[in-house]
Amino acid sequence: MPLEAGLLDILACPACHAPLKDATAEEMPELVCTGADCGLAYPVRDGIPVLLVDEARRPA
Repeated sequence: MPLEAGLLDILACPACHAPLKDATAEEMPELVCTGADCGLAYPVRDGIPVLLVDEARRPA
């Protein structure tokens, strides 16, 4: 389920406050931080972004 059109415009990474980009794969929807030093990937569960640093996946 894609996020609402305007939602991505107002969301930011809670760790570094950089914008997020939608990197949704079919089985693993997530929002990825665009910050150069951050890059955390936040899960999207049931169409709701979980913007908790403790739940985020670290960049590879």
